[in-house]
Amino acid sequence: MFKNAMEIYTLLEKSNCKKCFLPSCLAFAGAVFTGQKQLSQCPHLPPDLIARLEGKTLAVAPFDKVINEIMGQLQQEIRAIDLEKTAWLLGEEFSGGRLTMKILGKNFSIDTEGAVHTEIHINPWVAVPVYKYVLKGAKKDISGNWVPFRELAEGREGAGIFSQRCEKPLKKLADTYTDLFEDIMHLFSGRQVENHYDSDISIVLWPLPKIPMLICYWKAETDMDSDLKLFFDTTAEHNLDTDSLNSMITGFVRMLQKIALRHS
Repeated sequence: MFKNAMEIYTLLEKSNCKKCFLPSCLAFAGAVFTGQKQLSQCPHLPPDLIARLEGKTLAVAPFDKVINEIMGQLQQEIRAIDLEKTAWLLGEEFSGGRLTMKILGKNFSIDTEGAVHTEIHINPWVAVPVYKYVLKGAKKDISGNWVPFRELAEGREGAGIFSQRCEKPLKKLADTYTDLFEDIMHLFSGRQVENHYDSDISIVLWPLPKIPMLICYWKAETDMDSDLKLFFDTTAEHNLDTDSLNSMITGFVRMLQKIALRHS
């Protein structure tokens, strides 16, 4: 029996080839550990190794355990880098042993041990992408050109999940709490901009310093249903992988759902 996902991860090639239809070897290891994938679905593992290990009873771990292991691995990677130099590369502040940046308008800090310090509650869906953003370096400057998630180079594969997890629940929030929806956006430093694509509401948010997001909402009319679409700068995929971007916006939407229920 594998004790944790990292035991599986050590067996893998770590090339992140995506032939298992997951974004990374780390994600594949977590999926095998939770029983969602089989070792044989990795094309790089030797057949004799698969034959020896595939029959093992795999412990089905709760989401919290798997995500904590992933966060622990990312914290180790943070401890191994020069955080002050990374802050300089990102164009962010480094003081008192912490890199500090704005996440949705709020201060978010990571110290040299990988610990998080923030003004707001951050769920794992958001925390993991932030770690990856810091580790990746996010060096690409914003272009000012907006595209939907599916038009990012690696976005097409995850576009269906993105729609289900992010756009549809956000649309439902906007439909149910239209006035409150705009107020909540401003809580996270959302900035009203000119009505892009002839939308009734156009708001720009900053989930990460170099990853702006445009929310366009069309209110229902007599002969037309309401609609909501999310757009990203064309450079987003250069500063964060699309799977992490998907995860981060999912976490943001879940935060909004809780706030709307609490204040409606």
